Amino acid sequence: MDWKLEVVVAPVADVERAREFYVDKLGFRLDSDYTAGESFRVVQVTPPGSACSIVFGTGLGGGQPPGTLKGAQLVVNDIEAAHAFLEERGVENTGPHHFTETGQTPGLDPTRRDYGTFVWFDDPDGNTWALQEVKNPAR
Repeated sequence: MDWKLEVVVAPVADVERAREFYVDKLGFRLDSDYTAGESFRVVQVTPPGSACSIVFGTGLGGGQPPGTLKGAQLVVNDIEAAHAFLEERGVENTGPHHFTETGQTPGLDPTRRDYGTFVWFDDPDGNTWALQEVKNPAR
């Protein structure tokens, strides 16, 4: 039996601002923007090449405060190109980092091993995303 993660909910304060960030700035595909009355709206976007979408809106339940999604990871096969994309789009980010025995260290993983280099960025509400370089997935 397959268990597939297909949606991650990102709590946001301003749905229009979030839609602009994810669709216009990051270039994610807009899958759905559905409204049912004044108290319910759901926007679903999908990163290029991903089977998992991101949902945000109003009246979704769960009651998490905006900006509380932390540590969700988006996998890319070229961290340098992904970093350059964020820079070109004006998305503040940490730049490439890797981990050593002393902790997080600026720069690419010296051997460019899979799962070894990260770039972190926040959406306008403070939800934190990590880009992780993986060229040859373990699965």
